[in-house]
Amino acid sequence: MGITAQEVGRIRRADSGFDADRIRQDFPILTQTVHGKPLVYLDNAATTQKPRAVIEAEQQFYLRDNSNIHRGVHELSERATQAYESARRKAQKFLGAGHSREIIFVRGATEAINLVAQTFGRERTGPGDEILISAMEHHSNIVPWQILCEQNGARLRVAPINDRGELIWEEFRKLLGPRTRLVSVAHVSNALGTVNPVKEIVQAAHRLGVPVLVDGAQGAPHLRVDVEELNCDFYAFSGHKVYGPTGVGVLYGKAKLLEAMPPYQGGGDMISSVTFEKTTYNSPPYKFEAGTPNIAGVVALGAALDYVNDIGMEAIAAYEQELLVYATQRISQVPGLTIIGTAKEKTGVISFVMEGLHPHDVGTVLDQEGVAVRTGHHCAQPLMDRFKVPATTRASLALYNTRQDVDALLAGLNKVREVLG
Repeated sequence: MGITAQEVGRIRRADSGFDADRIRQDFPILTQTVHGKPLVYLDNAATTQKPRAVIEAEQQFYLRDNSNIHRGVHELSERATQAYESARRKAQKFLGAGHSREIIFVRGATEAINLVAQTFGRERTGPGDEILISAMEHHSNIVPWQILCEQNGARLRVAPINDRGELIWEEFRKLLGPRTRLVSVAHVSNALGTVNPVKEIVQAAHRLGVPVLVDGAQGAPHLRVDVEELNCDFYAFSGHKVYGPTGVGVLYGKAKLLEAMPPYQGGGDMISSVTFEKTTYNSPPYKFEAGTPNIAGVVALGAALDYVNDIGMEAIAAYEQELLVYATQRISQVPGLTIIGTAKEKTGVISFVMEGLHPHDVGTVLDQEGVAVRTGHHCAQPLMDRFKVPATTRASLALYNTRQDVDALLAGLNKVREVLG
């Protein structure tokens, strides 16, 4: 008798040392009960939970090293600066960037995209120029470009997707033309889990001299990212989606582009010198880090990147993919349930609707069963319009989720049918 796919998966996990049950022990929040039921947390696309190492890193910073950075000569300031810049090097390594000066700390992917729009984008576009995005984008990768277009008369073009939630490559190529000044696409759709062919997108755009920004908010937590291999011009991600704290994120930008870009905000530490007549700006990345940053958050983000690197992004991706297959098979068995987004290349997101039931009602019943999911339009209203649904229920996976979590979701969905009919 041949070995089954499930057995192969178990062997691979054993070989890689990946043990989700052991990993769960690193996350204190997962031990609690909700409405008298063990917490099953399946809202990871909105934010991930934090391992003890991240919580302790932020706590220890405030207990031992708290000081402002870069401008002090005393011991605490030097320690804080060292910890902050160490986190920058960790982010550089995590993304495969060539230089630490290509790593800018921001509040999250949203601010990163706005930064690029209002610096690089503002200088590069004018009336009649075009910015190309896709139909699966998060509002954070739509609205900043709409604001820019309103400011300078440029036009936003949208590449369509098919019924599986995949980019229609031929249509994308048609829209990529002589007026295109920038392409900005999600690495992974937050609402569908679709993995975009980013490397091919970058290659096609670069053939026409068009730079590419990748919204990696959902890519960085689930896939190994190498920005030099992708050859993208910008890459953005949020710390809180990769097991770090809220209010901190990273923008990668190619050094030559960052050097040519004007500053995003004015204030302390982004300057070389200031007189009332003229200010000269600091070099990247400091040119884009005005004011006192979220120092403790950056240090904790560094601890989060250490945590996932120690496990291994390839091992995380393989485990989550196996869990996604299992979850998709189980959930597909629920009568009256339709999965929205069935791309061949997906990460751990399952969005669905249940016939005759509003997603908010589904989510409320699941919560009573201890199962946390997200309901609504997921900051992707145009995408919901594309699929002609007002909202979906979204279950999203992370490295600490297990088959038992999926089974609890299935039991919860059966309870939904029992309660709501």
